[in-house]
Amino acid sequence: MLQTVPAAAVQLAGVSLPVSVLVVFAVVLGAVVLFVTEAVSPDVTAIAVIVALVALEPFTKVSAAEGLSGFSNPATVTILAMYILSRGIQRTGVVRRLGVEVAHLTRGSENRLLVAIIALTGPIAGIVNNTPVVAVFIPMVTDLANESGVSPSKLLIPLSYASMLAGTLTLFGTATNLVASELSADLLGRPFGVFLLTPVGIVAFLVGAAYLLTVGRWLLPARVPPGSRTERYEMQPYLARVLVTARSPFVGNSAQTVAADAHRDLGLDVLDVVRGADHFVATDSDRELASRDILTVRGNPPTIQQFVEYGSLRLLPRATVTDAELDNPERSTLVELIVPADSSLVGETVTGARLRERYDATVLAIRRAGGELVRDDIGETQLHGGDALLLQTTEVSAEFLAENDDVVVTGEVFDEVMARVREGGVSSTALIAFGILFGVVAVAALGLLPISVAALTGVLAMFVTGVLSPNEAYDAVNWSVIFLLAGIIPLGIALRETGAAALVADAVSGVAVGLPPLVVLVLFYLLTGAFANVITPVASVVLFLPIAASTASSIGADPFSFVLGVTFAATTAFMTPVGYQTNLMVYGPGGYTFSDYVRVGAPLQLLLAVVTSVAIALYWGL
Repeated sequence: MLQTVPAAAVQLAGVSLPVSVLVVFAVVLGAVVLFVTEAVSPDVTAIAVIVALVALEPFTKVSAAEGLSGFSNPATVTILAMYILSRGIQRTGVVRRLGVEVAHLTRGSENRLLVAIIALTGPIAGIVNNTPVVAVFIPMVTDLANESGVSPSKLLIPLSYASMLAGTLTLFGTATNLVASELSADLLGRPFGVFLLTPVGIVAFLVGAAYLLTVGRWLLPARVPPGSRTERYEMQPYLARVLVTARSPFVGNSAQTVAADAHRDLGLDVLDVVRGADHFVATDSDRELASRDILTVRGNPPTIQQFVEYGSLRLLPRATVTDAELDNPERSTLVELIVPADSSLVGETVTGARLRERYDATVLAIRRAGGELVRDDIGETQLHGGDALLLQTTEVSAEFLAENDDVVVTGEVFDEVMARVREGGVSSTALIAFGILFGVVAVAALGLLPISVAALTGVLAMFVTGVLSPNEAYDAVNWSVIFLLAGIIPLGIALRETGAAALVADAVSGVAVGLPPLVVLVLFYLLTGAFANVITPVASVVLFLPIAASTASSIGADPFSFVLGVTFAATTAFMTPVGYQTNLMVYGPGGYTFSDYVRVGAPLQLLLAVVTSVAIALYWGL
């Protein structure tokens, strides 16, 4: 490979641009297009960036070692460790217990529930990874909303936004903060302390909370009607009870066989069998059907009628099928789950995902983005990121689903969970796990160890004390995020080393001549936030933080304040469901449309652009 190339430039619109800068811009443009179009997953795009930068080293000035440096970057290592520490906290059940206690205190009051969601989610998500926190709270929020007669849509976006606002409270809050800290150290020799963001973060959180409790609450739609799960998914026309008559050909056949044949031939699901006081799941039982058995079936009305005629059955029109019939810990349970954007199930059909074979799970309905309900031809339905699935399975299978990284299980037998958690005390394991986490924060805050080393020490302590096993630790890490970070970090090196960032900063500063530094900071906040909504917060920080720092220097402002502005902007991507993973998690369960995020998130993002910039100016100076 050539090590050097002659200095060359290209004239564009009367401006002479070095070829190296044009090459880096081409890589940036390609990455942005792939991020926006989602032609491939973000982590694959990040790996492609590494390959492109190293292959074009004579132009990009990124060596192989620098291209791979993202994997060893302290931010990447710290984030990996924090995923593991968060899993250790999650396994103790303390977060769930806190949520249950709050749920108990706020029953029946929408106002108290909304305040409690924001007040509790914030402090927890400021230290613990917010994805499991939001996953724990979704079923509680949904069930309590239904008990109060409130649409869950009124509460789930505030849950996600509160967890995002909490990310501004500490250095550990988001991966974006850690990447920004490393970039700040490289550019300005000034990394972030653990609580450096906290003063301005508290202001942003309080302002955001006030917005969600007032204006945001008014702007939020009521997409999903309150009610039981079967009511929320409008399942009543698709569920029926049928009686097995003495002349039915099903008599003497196993329930499992009848269920399999009905699913294969008609696309109809036989869910369970009632025999007197005895209930059992049809797909999980080899018991033979007998006369007078009652079958619970799911299908569209014409298919149900066809099944009745074929099997010489009798439809029981007054036997309404409710959650109580489908959700009983002794035989079966209703589970709601979300398909994450990075799940291997995305693009698969329900049949191709083999949920029935692997988990004895029958998918009853799917709620898509925008609130669309799918109840017909479910087997041929292709799964998308953010889809919410309602399914029936066994208790054992539900536990396996909860451990599967391809789905986020959010629906559980709420009252049973509440009773079990309230009966239990705080275990010694929980005390150890929290002691380790607070020890990591203290050691990093006091500067006794670098933050990455402190976090790894905490991981080791969780292994030694038995809080987590190494296998559980590997499963806890969101590897797509790790690869995304490792791939995007070298792009910042290329922008800096080729002078591309400085070139853009010169152009921006030329436009900003005569504007007050505070106005320029607000504009950078808005620009960074807009990109974070479509190309991920981490990528937007890598792109705009060097440019913001250079622009600040050229207009005589404090580069560090601009670094902070870009960091806060990237962590608050409210306007799209793909801007942050918790937004996508509540997309399906809330029945939201894309425009809901714009309507509720855009005013909040504009408000915080002004409030946060002013707070930075007052606290840090410009």
